Amino acid sequence: MRTPTCRACRAALRHTFVDLGMSPLSNSYVPRDRAGDGEKFYPLHAYVCDSCFLVQLEEFETPAQIFSDYAYFSSFSTGWLRHAEAYAAAMIRRFALGPQHRVVEIASNDGYLLQYFVARGIPVLGVEPAANVAAEARKRGVPTEVTFFGAESARKLYDAGGGADLMAANNVLAHVPDIIDFVTGFRIMLKREGVGTFEFPHLLKLIAENQFDTIYHEHFSYLSLGVVRQILERCGLRVFDVEMLPTHGGSLRVYFCHADAGHVLAPSVAGVLANETAAQLDELAGYGGFAGKVVEIKCRALEFLVRAHDDGATVCAYGAAAKGNTFLNYCGIGPEFVRMVADRSPHKQGTLLPGSRIPVVSPEAMLAAKPDYVLILPWNLKDEIAEQMSAVRAWGGRFVTAIPHLSVT
Repeated sequence: MRTPTCRACRAALRHTFVDLGMSPLSNSYVPRDRAGDGEKFYPLHAYVCDSCFLVQLEEFETPAQIFSDYAYFSSFSTGWLRHAEAYAAAMIRRFALGPQHRVVEIASNDGYLLQYFVARGIPVLGVEPAANVAAEARKRGVPTEVTFFGAESARKLYDAGGGADLMAANNVLAHVPDIIDFVTGFRIMLKREGVGTFEFPHLLKLIAENQFDTIYHEHFSYLSLGVVRQILERCGLRVFDVEMLPTHGGSLRVYFCHADAGHVLAPSVAGVLANETAAQLDELAGYGGFAGKVVEIKCRALEFLVRAHDDGATVCAYGAAAKGNTFLNYCGIGPEFVRMVADRSPHKQGTLLPGSRIPVVSPEAMLAAKPDYVLILPWNLKDEIAEQMSAVRAWGGRFVTAIPHLSVT
């Protein structure tokens, strides 16, 4: 039997972090007219490397197969737009960015972030592998190159337009199977005193708050500051600052630069590393016990749904998000328990969720059904969603989240 190897350090992967069974690609929404077609399911088995402690999945589908035509558009989340606008303002202020500088975002999606730099007259370039999403960015006035980012494409981009003063990659580091090649691209593109930032869900929070639904095939890696610092150093870069963010259930924003650049090391780096050490993320003991907590969440969610079904209550869901698809498929939840899922994105409406085959509808269609319970799948946006769907309260409807534990409000 073949033993997988770590994508960061190439050591053999022998230790299971959590095994979530078989699951389809979480963003492979099924058109209604193909409801009778089969789907591919792959093992959703996360390992932890006992050498560098990178938590990771094996690669079963290439990024080209996953991301070349993508159903996720960042601008449909007003909360995420506010986050992007605040980031742009903070970077412009901190690094005194102006028209003489250049900002490059990797996996720039529909221009949700770079539009705020454009509005300030700062030259930008988006790098986005999904042509359908890049087209939306261009409509916003964000020049966008359709390509996957890595060392080779970085050299071509540098030769074509020069280096970058600021490079951003939000929630993309986890999406790349060849993480060393990807990070090497930043070393190639960054100017000598340039700054890069990575944002990613913090593994420490994933473990502490049972966020197993953030594990899906499009996310190849699950990251701590300690592991990311090792990878950056291997590529000739270094961390000089880190911020803790509330996004995606608890994320890090890591600031990095060339190893010999002049940016001063902030005390926050030692603070986050100390938290990770206290949680034993630098030894295998820190990863044990997580799988058992995941089973408990599944049991409690199914108990609730069975009870609602037996009581004749109607349950719908909100948010056709990738994390929701992991949750539904792992728990074995289909339309018999959750009648429909509402989503604001017209690109998802009219489709079926992968695996569970729950129909995706507009929020208005779900409200018309007057469900007794609305299961919020993107629990990290529960306050925003509950506010948007407050009409549910008018008929006594209640909101439900399953992570980090079952909650009915």
